[in-house]
Amino acid sequence: MLKIGFFGAGKMAQALAKGFLTAGLVKGENITASCAPQDTQCVEAFEGFGSKVTFDNQSVADNADVLLLAVKPSVVKTVLDQIRPNFTSSRHLLLSVAMGVTVNQLENLLPDGSRVMRVMPNTPALVQCGASVYVPGNRATDEDEKLTAKLLSSVGTAERVQEYLMDPITALSGSGPAYVYVIIEALADGAVRMGMPRDMAYRLASQTVLGAGTMVRETKEHPGKLKDDVTSPAGSTAAGLCALEHGGLRYTIIDALEKATEKCKETSKTL
Repeated sequence: MLKIGFFGAGKMAQALAKGFLTAGLVKGENITASCAPQDTQCVEAFEGFGSKVTFDNQSVADNADVLLLAVKPSVVKTVLDQIRPNFTSSRHLLLSVAMGVTVNQLENLLPDGSRVMRVMPNTPALVQCGASVYVPGNRATDEDEKLTAKLLSSVGTAERVQEYLMDPITALSGSGPAYVYVIIEALADGAVRMGMPRDMAYRLASQTVLGAGTMVRETKEHPGKLKDDVTSPAGSTAAGLCALEHGGLRYTIIDALEKATEKCKETSKTL
């Protein structure tokens, strides 16, 4: 049975831990997570999994073989400096979720020969609908890649990518759920304005987004074609689409992806 450690116990760590537990890849008692003592919500979440919570990062490295670095980029160096004396390339595999931190930067902060994987999951991993990607480090083995793919696939989809794509992927699938939540909220607000009960509006809006996404994925049709299939001449959908184009929705979303990607690139330059 795997022994997994989390540096950082926030929402992403919680989502992955719950996904791994649901998939049966690890038992709660074989998970160790570290966080600040004042992060009571994080402590309660991992204790609820039946896991050990510590305020000492070295303890995480001592008690786990697969280590997930799920902290803010600004504290990556601090955490890796703390565990460096306890990190052994023969035992430990590090999976880094830290935004903008490159494979080379991770390897330079760890002992020579360390095995690392740069990964980017997203929070829908909590309900096993995550969209994850990974980049193997220079010393990662085929077995490391298989294990990483197995872990990430247990909470959704997973695919190997080239590292130059990681910043736009972070902007798309990493941050993307937040954009979609705004769209769902806006759809529901519009329906409430037209007289629909709010709880019904949220149910229908969320199911509509889920269904549309599934249509794109399963049919492999171009989204533009699927849009055209819904749009009758002079119909209500055409009127709504005209309003969206007039409001600049398409440009706004494209601009959001650009700004988020730029933020990721800025982060890597500060390490």
